[in-house]
Amino acid sequence: MLNLETLVEIANQNQGDLSSEVAEFSVGPGKVQAGKDPRLMGVINLSADSWYRESICLDTESAIERGKALHAQGASIIDIGAESTLPEAQVLNAASQLERVLPVVEVLAGLGIAVSIETYDVEVARQCLKAGASVINLTGMGNSSAIYSEVASADAAVIICFVQGKNVRQVEDLKLEEDPLPVLEDYFSREIKKAKAEGVEKIFIDPGLGFYYANLNDGEKRVKRQMSVFLNTFRLRKLGWPVCHALPHAAEIFQEEVRSAEPFFAVLASLGKASLFRTHEVSRVKAVLDTLGVY
Repeated sequence: MLNLETLVEIANQNQGDLSSEVAEFSVGPGKVQAGKDPRLMGVINLSADSWYRESICLDTESAIERGKALHAQGASIIDIGAESTLPEAQVLNAASQLERVLPVVEVLAGLGIAVSIETYDVEVARQCLKAGASVINLTGMGNSSAIYSEVASADAAVIICFVQGKNVRQVEDLKLEEDPLPVLEDYFSREIKKAKAEGVEKIFIDPGLGFYYANLNDGEKRVKRQMSVFLNTFRLRKLGWPVCHALPHAAEIFQEEVRSAEPFFAVLASLGKASLFRTHEVSRVKAVLDTLGVY
């Protein structure tokens, strides 16, 4: 249950982490300042397999228009994905992904908008960075060192996502310890070390709460875990880097009000001192953060 007593207990048990500072850095052609102040990341899905229908764009023109609209609504960064992370979604090779994303990246970056690419493919990362992408949203660690090298060469940022498995399309069962933070801290410590060894100087860390694990497909059980991680996110700040959260949608619980889920989770992410909010509902989440006085 989420109540004041829960919040007090979490805070009292982790007092030392509440004041941890994280790195600040600029992202993209517009020099978006990331780290200290919360920022919004809007989403464009170029795959018809994607679950969140409002974010799907099946042609270049509509994707560009959505990117411009999200930016106008308050998204500092636009995250583009060519391949859905749903388990049953079509797997695309690098050439197919690039055919979809490159024209959108080039136009949005040319307009001065910070663009992020969700991928675990080295070639996709390389070509998108050359086209003007400012962030790689890394959803798999199989080729992480090579991708970190590309990110460093482009003076870009990387979002290191926690993935239990080789990549988001090849996940294993999630380890469900009572306290999920030690596993996350160990994972991010290792990947941050690898990224810095390749020269990366701009890092976000993302607990990967929206990924699809077979042993966490019960809606109530999954949401309980998500809530716990959101509220404890501030404990990861000791690693020195800002936290990104992909706000989940909890369709089984919210049902016909599913578009209200991400704004709800934005409250929890804010309480956990998240720095970057990845959302399909930019205007709704912005209104929530404005109300909380943190945006």
